[in-house]
Amino acid sequence: MASAPILPTSNPQQSSQPPIATPAFRAFVSRLSSTVRHGFSQRRPWSELVDRSSMVRPESFSEAYTRIRKNLNYFRVNYLTLLAFVLALSLLSHPVSLIVLLSLLAGWAFLYVFRQSDQPLVILGRTFSDRETLLGLSLLTVIVIFLTSVGSLLISALMVGFAIICVHGAFRVPDDLFLDDQEPASAGFLSFLGGAAASAPAVAARV
Repeated sequence: MASAPILPTSNPQQSSQPPIATPAFRAFVSRLSSTVRHGFSQRRPWSELVDRSSMVRPESFSEAYTRIRKNLNYFRVNYLTLLAFVLALSLLSHPVSLIVLLSLLAGWAFLYVFRQSDQPLVILGRTFSDRETLLGLSLLTVIVIFLTSVGSLLISALMVGFAIICVHGAFRVPDDLFLDDQEPASAGFLSFLGGAAASAPAVAARV
């Protein structure tokens, strides 16, 4: 009997590295998660924020400014949460703008920030350097933010959020609010900026 012919087998090459630098991505997510948890741990009770008995109209512009400055320092985490809520609500009410913005952020994350520097970007058979990738993403960001409705939507939401914060800060009497002496004024959600500055040279070295 004739032996059955042996079919050739192929070994397709599999990508040896994921499109995202996994250690860097995990470190970023871990740091962001710890920063958010630390920020929420410093959040003031919402009952203090909406205490109607402490709402009094300011008698002058200088008094309103002083109240806003003190309330911003005390309720900074609550105000950032409120601002994020206004932004999220605005984006959820415009799903097309939300999809465009998420796509832009995903492009930055996958194509530049978390992509390994020794792994070139190849699109349609053409290899792009890190500088070309950065310039392309920057141009795309300018187009999305300034030439579409996404930019106006973000600006409008930020203006509404800041207006709400300023009105509340001007009417909220801060006489009963006291910051801890050992608590820095820049703590909270903004504390990740100091850590991000330490990792900036690693990203800047790609350019």
